[in-house]
Order: sequence, then structure tokens, then C-alpha cells
Amino acid sequence: MTNPISISVVIPTYKRPELLSRCLEALAMQTFSGGYFEVIIVCDGPDDPTANVIQAFINRFEKLQYYSLKQRSGPATARNYGWKQALGQLIVFTDDDCIPSPEWLNEYWRVYCLHPEPEIGMSGCTRVPIPVSPTDYEKNVSLLEKADFITANCACTKNALQVVGGFDEDFPIAWREDSALEYAFHSADIPIIKIQEAVVTHPVRKAHWGISLKEQSKSIYDVLLHKKYPAFFSNNQTNWVYYTIIISSIVSVTAFLANQPIIGLIAFAIWFSLFLSFVVRRLQKTNLSFSHIAEMLITSALIPYLSVYWTLRGAIRYKVFYL
Repeated sequence: MTNPISISVVIPTYKRPELLSRCLEALAMQTFSGGYFEVIIVCDGPDDPTANVIQAFINRFEKLQYYSLKQRSGPATARNYGWKQALGQLIVFTDDDCIPSPEWLNEYWRVYCLHPEPEIGMSGCTRVPIPVSPTDYEKNVSLLEKADFITANCACTKNALQVVGGFDEDFPIAWREDSALEYAFHSADIPIIKIQEAVVTHPVRKAHWGISLKEQSKSIYDVLLHKKYPAFFSNNQTNWVYYTIIISSIVSVTAFLANQPIIGLIAFAIWFSLFLSFVVRRLQKTNLSFSHIAEMLITSALIPYLSVYWTLRGAIRYKVFYL
């Protein structure tokens, strides 16, 4: 292959061949007119079905590279491996569950040509379509549309990545590793340009019942992000309602055990009012089916305890004050 590569698209994946195939189909429909682009797929561990998908698309791109890490290491590690193999001047990132619009790469290249600095970052527009009556989970995922910089739709020069060392592999899951890169760019005075025309669609995948409970474990990486970048991610994120819920429940149980029913009832009333308010807030503009309401009731009773547990565990692990 002798044609020069202008853009390298890097996509981490693992055992999601159907989603990856959909993403590659969208990339094959790009109207890119700025030269040639390559696609680099990095699998986060051995994965034969994904390798088969690559073979099906191998002839539809100027250059399609596929790498497989020897063991699960996380999307940050996979992306780092990918961009280090890249030949393009501009590195563009998306995820295997995303659908880039046909003009996606054209828009990134257009803006890059207007700002051809050696170190620069860019962020596109991510659309998250959800039903008229979404679940709580779908509503939360749709907040990605308001994010400043996410790996579903961002780009930067290879020089910029080299200056900051790429993605921080201390973040081993798909959470906060993009924010860490954004703050690393800010710390290095590398500008990030917002490009509304560079559109990627991020459909919400089906989630199992009670997914919000598992999501609370991500709080530990909020603590890590704060430790690394306190100027950008401060400690004012504290959810004092959660702490009030926990304290009032402890006081209520303790008071009843100590034969202090009045104190116990007051504390219980505080707990119940905050719990009910939390449930109502989560149910606003969402699916009001029996199953979803039941899920909100049960998970809302547990979330404050799990969230605080993972937050404090993170504070202890990373030796930083964070509530």
C-alpha cells in the first residue's frame, strides 16, 4: 500500500462482533475526500468471532489493521496500542457500538486543515436516540450528548497523544479514561475544538435489570480522576443526600433498638422522604411500567449505600480525601 494515510481511526472492541460489524459498515460508507484513511481495530483479548468480522471487511478499506491483546487490559490500553501503530496525521477515536455519519471523517479533516497545529484535540457531536418513555438507564446514557469529550467521538494529533502519554491505563474500564485524556490535554495547554458537524450516533444497548447497582462501582474511578486532576475534577461532586439517607437509616435502627421510638420515627421519616424523592426523580419522564417502577424502588433503596461504599473505598485506595 503506497497511498499516504491522512487519518487513522482507532476502535477498541471485545466480543461484540455484531456491533463492530455495524460500526465498520458505517465507516465503509465514509465520504472522506482528504486522501486515505485507515481503520485500526484492537481487541481487548483473544476473540475469534471478531477476527472473522475483520476478514469480512478486509477488502472494503484502503487499510484495515487488526490487533489482539494477549489478555484483557481495558479500553485505554487497547486504544494506546492502536494509536501507536497509526500512520495518519490525525487519530480519530470511536467505539464499536457507535455509528459514524457519512461526513464524520470529512468534518474532522476539514477543521484540522484549518488548525494544523502539531498538538490539537477535537470533539464531535454524539447523538443518543432514546424512546419517548425511556428507562432510567437509557435516560442516563443519553447524557453523553452533553459530554465535552468522550471516546465515542473524538480526535487528536499523534503528537498530542505523545505529549501526554496517551490514555491513562490506570483507568481499566470504560469510565473516566476519556476525561483523564481531556484534562491531560488541558494541563499541557493543548486546545480542544468542538465540531458539531462531526456526528456519531450512539444507540443505547439493552441493559439487564438492576444495572444501576453495578454502575455504582464506577465511583471508585471518580476518586482517581480527582486525585490526578483536582483542578478540573473537584470534590464538590459529593451527593449529600446519599449520606443523609445512610445516616438517618442508621439513626433510625439504632434508636428503635435503644427503645427510643420518637427519635427512631423522626429518623425514619427523614429516610423515607429522601428515598421517595429519589425514586420520583429517577422516574420522571421515564417508562412507568410495573417492572421499571419495581426496579427503581429496589435499586433506589440500595444505591446510596453502594455509591458511598465505592467512593470511600476509592478514597482509601488512592489515599485522597474525597466524599
